Amino acid sequence: MERDLAIEVLDVEKSFGDVKALDGITFSIERGEIFGLLGPNGAGKTTTIRTILGIILPDSGEIRVNGERFSSKMRDIFGYLPEERGLYRKMRVGDLILFFGRSKGFFSRELHEKIDFWLKKMELFEYKNKKIEELSKGMQQKIQFVITVISNPDIIILDEPFSGLDPINRDLFKEIILDLNGEGKTIIYSTHNMEEAEKLSNSICLINRGKVLIFGKLGEVKEKYGTNSIVVESEDDISFLRDYDFFSEVDIYKNYAEFTLKEGVKPIEILKIFTEKGINLKKFQVLEPSLRRIFVSSVKEEERRAEGVLEN
Repeated sequence: MERDLAIEVLDVEKSFGDVKALDGITFSIERGEIFGLLGPNGAGKTTTIRTILGIILPDSGEIRVNGERFSSKMRDIFGYLPEERGLYRKMRVGDLILFFGRSKGFFSRELHEKIDFWLKKMELFEYKNKKIEELSKGMQQKIQFVITVISNPDIIILDEPFSGLDPINRDLFKEIILDLNGEGKTIIYSTHNMEEAEKLSNSICLINRGKVLIFGKLGEVKEKYGTNSIVVESEDDISFLRDYDFFSEVDIYKNYAEFTLKEGVKPIEILKIFTEKGINLKKFQVLEPSLRRIFVSSVKEEERRAEGVLEN
């Protein structure tokens, strides 16, 4: 079945002086999905986003939007929340959103209704006549999100949208992202927080050093990495596991461990160790490797390859 693609990034390269920010990256985003652009800080996520939006022109390669080569006339179908937040601090909240809404071509009464709707949804209606400088950073971030979606864009791109938010507002943002996606919006967001990505994303693209390491549907990516990951919780000290060498990847603490077994090692062998030592287990769970585990493993492998430790 042919995929209905909103965005195609095709062999895109971009350098800044001697630094290659994007090194032939290729991936695609289906219409109506939530797409996680993942990677450590400095991996190239923001450069990728700005290239998709036409803010930065690639040195080579192609960006296609809705099946057509990107052009400036397509910018109105996007809503963009940049990582670097910036608002006119002396303007009042309602006037600022009105200004940006009009810049997108909205001049009707509908815009005023939309402003009130979003301010209420963001729990900011009482601040409508406050100046931006009177608001906290978290409130300002919520205002910038309203500006991003006020024009009802088809494709919404959020660069590190949860950065700096407290837990309550993080949950509010996630709820709104899911609501917008439920309305058919294509959501693209960047993050280095794997737990968030695992909960939100339909598909992911993991980049590091400007290269794509992993791309695909989240379920397919996790299936590819197998089901040999184990999580253990205990009331007893299980840090003795560090003395064993049956792990390929491991995080071990005093009462908690998450590890990936080497090929050929069976979970029952690990369970036997706990039984023989009389360890009281609260949890022993065999599961898909977490996205965090896949992320760490893939980035470390790429770094070893870049240092010449592994062969390509």
